[in-house]
Parts: sequence; C-alpha cells; structure tokens
Amino acid sequence: MSGPAYRIETERLLLRCLEPTDAEPMNAAVEVSLEHLRPWMPWAMGDVPTIDERIAWLRSQRGAFDLDRDYAYGVFEPTGREVLGASGLHTRAGEGAREIGYWVHVDHVGKGYATELAAALTKVAFEVNGVDRVEIRCDPTNVRSAAVPRKLGYELEATLRRRTTDSHGAPRDTMLFSLFADTYPGTPASRAELRAFDAAGRRLL
Repeated sequence: MSGPAYRIETERLLLRCLEPTDAEPMNAAVEVSLEHLRPWMPWAMGDVPTIDERIAWLRSQRGAFDLDRDYAYGVFEPTGREVLGASGLHTRAGEGAREIGYWVHVDHVGKGYATELAAALTKVAFEVNGVDRVEIRCDPTNVRSAAVPRKLGYELEATLRRRTTDSHGAPRDTMLFSLFADTYPGTPASRAELRAFDAAGRRLL
C-alpha cells in the first residue's frame, strides 16, 4: 500500500490534507499570527485573503495534493477543530526529495509542535513516500525554526548566500538542513510515533 498520506496523527497533533471548509479557521489563525509570521514569511506581509480567496487557494492545494504535485497539510489539534498552523512535504526540492516547511499559530509557539510535526513528516517522507532526501530551510536569524531540524538529526549542509528575499524584498541568506535515507534510521525523527492513512482511510504507518 502506498501513499500519499492524507491524514497523519501524532500524540498531540492532527495533520491532514487541506480542504475548502478550512477557510474560516485558517484565516482566523493567520490573522492573529501575522505579526509573528511577518519577519519570516513573505506571504504574511499582505492583507489576509478574503474567505473566497482563501477557498480558491485551498482548492488549489487540494488539487495539487490529489494530483501528486505537492503536499500541503493543515495542522490541527486532535479533534480537527482548531488550526494550530500549517506545513507541507513540498516537491520543490527536486526529484526524489521533499522540503518540509511549517508555521505555528502564535498562541502555540514554544510547545514543541514544530518539532513534532516535522518529525512526523520526515518519517512519512522516508517510510511512505520513499524519498532519498528531505530538506528544511530557514532564515539564519530564526533561532526557533533552526532548532527543529537539529533536534531531529538533520545536518546543516550549507548557508546559501542571498538566495531568497525577506518580507521587505531585501536579499537574505538561507540555512539548508538535510537528512538522507541512509542516515535517517536511528535519528530522533525515525522514532516518531504516529499513524498515517491514505485517501481511502487505509492505514499506512
């Protein structure tokens, strides 16, 4: 049985494929977290999308997921009612690889959720998707974000100079952390406890 994993359950979190019905709670979570996100997320500089705009975006994310083009996840508390953030196993890292991105609701920063969700997605990437490499990238000054891959056994591969722009359009550096399939076993990420399910609700992990 193969993926992708549409639903992932960890001890404290539910990660699942985004749906148009997530528009209102997602907008609410983004709006209250804007000031927290703006230093790191260029998309947070603009106004919060209208509900119709959010629905259109969510439809595009669901479509990409179903077509195996990209895999964006909403992050919820276990009942699925409250949005705690968002993440993804993004295909922009190239063939045989995934890049994990994440943000956490401002009211839930410091609870270890980013580490928990990144561990789960790392395990899914290697054990369900069968990739050879997983990457996590972040701004060198984003200390909280940079701590996540280090905790999970990733290694800092490089600091890429002036490869992206900050929220104001100015060039900025990016730290590139990577983990490979042959070094994944035995890492903290490999010991993540979770349950994963495919689109039909069948157990994957």
